[in-house]
Amino acid sequence: MVESRPDSPLNVRLSPIVACALLVVVGACNRPQSRAPEDLGALREEIAGLKALVPSQSHAMQDVGYHFTNLWFAGGKGNWPLAAFYLNETRSHLKWAVRIRPVRKTQAADVDLDGIREAFDTSSLAMVQQAIEARDGTRFTETYKLALEGCYSCHKASEKPFLRPQIPTEPEVKILNLDTNAKWPQ
Repeated sequence: MVESRPDSPLNVRLSPIVACALLVVVGACNRPQSRAPEDLGALREEIAGLKALVPSQSHAMQDVGYHFTNLWFAGGKGNWPLAAFYLNETRSHLKWAVRIRPVRKTQAADVDLDGIREAFDTSSLAMVQQAIEARDGTRFTETYKLALEGCYSCHKASEKPFLRPQIPTEPEVKILNLDTNAKWPQ
């Protein structure tokens, strides 16, 4: 039991539970009320300004391409830790791209990009991850190519069939040595 000071005008004994409940009630009373209607216009302007700062989906997809390209070369060199890193970056940037535009409106229908991303992540990218974890170069090559087909399926569903991914011809990263046996400095 919590006891008040003897010289207090409220000389009562409060249980800890009652004391906590009183603190919650007092805190709720001091909480700011909902915005006044005149503030809603300013809030809408602020939201519009923030939306203008968000990059386009194509910007995020450039990052996806960067990481997915480097994934190909890291896996090809048998640098499995680096391949796992680039796979995780690919997944992260795909999520970012879909957060920017979760639904693409096409002439045929609205395309649920997050649903496609989720299915792609749990199928194609999961198979690439398994090949990386198994350190299996042959399986990595096969699953990477299947993942490219999955990428193109999404592009076609989004009415962007002219975005045709291919096996990369050179890594995007120029400053990193992709060789798993490289020693610093080299």
